[in-house]
Amino acid sequence: MKVTVCIGSSCHIKGSRQVVERLQKLIAEKGLGDSVELGGTFCMGKCQQGVSCTVDGEFYSVSPETVDTFFEEKIVTPLTK
Repeated sequence: MKVTVCIGSSCHIKGSRQVVERLQKLIAEKGLGDSVELGGTFCMGKCQQGVSCTVDGEFYSVSPETVDTFFEEKIVTPLTK
């Protein structure tokens, strides 16, 4: 699974660094390092929608407040099916 988080200026202001750091921690805690490739990219073109994130190409809007729920619903659940 490939997870990409925008680290462009608009998303940075909205908390992309915190999102990336939290995802790194959650991936390590769950032992998913072999299953999840976490990467960063610059502008995804959806600057108004919060921290832009994709999971295998599917777009999501994430924030530091919603990253735990996003992780469980969009990363852990699909991997455990």
